[in-house]
Amino acid sequence: MAELAELEDPRIHAVNEKHGDDHGVNLTKLRAVAKRLKTQQDLACRLWETGDSAARLLALLICRPKAFERDQLDGMLREARSPKVQDWLVNYVVKKSPHCEELRLAWFTDPDPVVAGASWALTGDRVAKKPEGLDLPGLLDLVEADMRSAPDRVQWSMNYCLAQIGIGHAELRARALAIGERLGVFEDYPTSPGCTSPYAPAWINEMVRRKDEK
Repeated sequence: MAELAELEDPRIHAVNEKHGDDHGVNLTKLRAVAKRLKTQQDLACRLWETGDSAARLLALLICRPKAFERDQLDGMLREARSPKVQDWLVNYVVKKSPHCEELRLAWFTDPDPVVAGASWALTGDRVAKKPEGLDLPGLLDLVEADMRSAPDRVQWSMNYCLAQIGIGHAELRARALAIGERLGVFEDYPTSPGCTSPYAPAWINEMVRRKDEK
């Protein structure tokens, strides 16, 4: 904790605060600490229990994802305050957990936007990597009905799922594009030069173009 405190940078903290994150540690330096520590599940659990966001980010880098029980992961997501901690928990731990699919289903209709958003993020990931068994037209129905009015965290993850359906499933691409165009979610999202817009039609078309070029 003392070492993490020394890595705290007020300028980084100020930028992170604008995104809802309450830490100011340079993530490259944090990863260097994690690389030195290597995997230490007991230390990871102790770091998580501090409640400190930088400590929790470090915990997620040095933990053993398969060591967590289902209810532990559920509780960790619900108590994580920082968007960065929430995202790392889902991407670095839950996705590698044997409980991933069970949690994805359990979280799908949760009233907490952070929890429901995590389910949609996991669903989009499964659409891209292991779509067998998913009702893709049904997912498009839900996106079409709910995405425009969904809370920010859910909307962002729904949009990711919509894009993955359009990118990876040619038979549903026209419908995915039509839904994205009709809803217009993220159409005016500021995008840096050279980066792909999160606006689903632009995202789908760009990724399909790159795949076709290969």
